[in-house]
Amino acid sequence: MKNLGILYAFLGGAVVGCATAILFAPEKGSDLRKRIKEILKKRGIDFTDDEVEELVEQISASIEE
Repeated sequence: MKNLGILYAFLGGAVVGCATAILFAPEKGSDLRKRIKEILKKRGIDFTDDEVEELVEQISASIEE
């Protein structure tokens, strides 16, 4: 059970690290949102532009906390 907790902590850290790297990348916001949408589409997840914008805002808010 302890190993499972370590795995969850590692995965959680990886997600936060990736989100932080994407948000602080030296790109224009519109280019970044387009790239996020393309990555999600490749994985079979289809988002509208408004949903991508909302996702970026949620990630930004969680990082600021």
